[in-house]
Amino acid sequence: MLEENVDAAMTDAAAAAPLHDSVPLDAPSSGMVRATTVIALGNITSRVLGLVRETIISALFGAGAAVDALNLALVVPRGLYDLLIGGHVNSALVPVLSEYAQRKDRDELWRLVNILLGLVVISLSVLVLALELLAPVVIRVVASDKTAPEVIDEATRLLRVTAPALMALSLFAVLSGVLYALRRFTWPAFASTVFNGTIVVTTLALAGRLDITAAAVGWLVGAVVQMLLQAPGLRDARLRISVRGALSHPGVRRIGVLYVPVMATLALDVLVNRPFSYNLATRTGEGSLAYMNWATTLIQFPQGLVAIAISSAILPTLSRQAAVIGTGARQQFRNTLGQGLRLAIVLIIPAAVGLFVLAGPVVGLIFQHGKFLAGDTTTTALALRLYLLGLPFAAVDLLLVYAFYAQQDTLTPALIGLVSLGAYMVVAIVLLPWYSFFALMIADSVKHLIHSAISARLLWHKLDGYGRQHLLRTVVRASFAAAIMGGAALAISLGLEQFLPGSVIGFALTVGVAGGAGLVIYSLLASRLGLEEWSFVRGLLRRFGL
Repeated sequence: MLEENVDAAMTDAAAAAPLHDSVPLDAPSSGMVRATTVIALGNITSRVLGLVRETIISALFGAGAAVDALNLALVVPRGLYDLLIGGHVNSALVPVLSEYAQRKDRDELWRLVNILLGLVVISLSVLVLALELLAPVVIRVVASDKTAPEVIDEATRLLRVTAPALMALSLFAVLSGVLYALRRFTWPAFASTVFNGTIVVTTLALAGRLDITAAAVGWLVGAVVQMLLQAPGLRDARLRISVRGALSHPGVRRIGVLYVPVMATLALDVLVNRPFSYNLATRTGEGSLAYMNWATTLIQFPQGLVAIAISSAILPTLSRQAAVIGTGARQQFRNTLGQGLRLAIVLIIPAAVGLFVLAGPVVGLIFQHGKFLAGDTTTTALALRLYLLGLPFAAVDLLLVYAFYAQQDTLTPALIGLVSLGAYMVVAIVLLPWYSFFALMIADSVKHLIHSAISARLLWHKLDGYGRQHLLRTVVRASFAAAIMGGAALAISLGLEQFLPGSVIGFALTVGVAGGAGLVIYSLLASRLGLEEWSFVRGLLRRFGL
């Protein structure tokens, strides 16, 4: 199976990692890049369908009250999922389940999994029922006092449709965590693809009869289908819902201990930060939530393709190396982390620059259809550019956070998160009178800058330095190549705009020609400047036929 080949490569790469300080300009191991490629394929198909989803919603409903109501209805189950289950997967669930999965006797693994499933079913049943009954109260808490009454009423109705998805999402999280622990990556990697695809099909099929409710129904159906998709990967599982001995089970206790700091941070994010952001956005006028959502969808594309894929690929190796005591193991850990950081830097900087330069044509190509007009393109593009200022920091920071998790340290990232969250809220409040809802994008970039800077410094102390990884040199070279690429792409796009219409064809040609030329320029410069990571990725992608 594909996932077994990837895991074997990762294991070989870990075993072959050098034990001394003189290593460090090696290109990332083939195992790391293979694993990253598999996960990235799932991410890219998911992001593409996510863009299709948002394109359809924007074309059918525009940037108005209906989409604002949908976003209010989705923020509640999505936020509760992140708070209660989503944060478990990488910080606690996978590490603990991996330990049980390595044992020859799998009975304890399935016992732990069944207890987790039982706890999810019981607790989420109560929570979903509460959301159904208290939907009007919940929506009024999330929305601001300036939100129109018709938006409140519509969001309340839509929340009652989307609330049951919380159960399916949570069960999926547990099942996907089991699959990652068993090193079966394919099914969970492509689950989001199926989720977004289901929303697209359902929305198109029902929009004529249900209007905006079609998107909410699609979200519910997609969550269920995503959960059921994990079944083939669990063909040998012995699953049954049980809570017997839950409180005394050592695996459950360990997951709880690891997750407490993460839970505290997520609680602030879900219960304070998200309502705070949505409240401020709704005070700045109709459509603000929609613009934020569309810009966020676009920036999640490079973030998922680069940062999430690389982080997920190196986490198992980092965890194994962190469990070994000794100078050699510490150097192995630094080498693996350094390889991941250099690979992320070489990929995310040109992605951020290219998307910044071509933000207008990209937004126009994807969203400017139907009720989504040229003015909406301009507003969304500006929001996207402000988010992009923090993208490189966010990508690097995710790898640093995973390095803490691999050492079973969830407290440090949580404390850093408190500081960065406070900075986000202060910046947003201070800038809101001058920059309207764009203040939230600026604040988000500041948050990532602060979080990554503190994480890098503390991890440097914890590891006694990063070894000879030459990270600064990689940043400088990648930034130089990306700057030349961005200037060329900008000049080409401005030239094309003089001759091409502001239509889908015009946007597509601009993105294709300017973006393609920029990619060629960056590739040539990266090779000329000795960025081995870029050359290695190109060679591997050719072998994959991509």
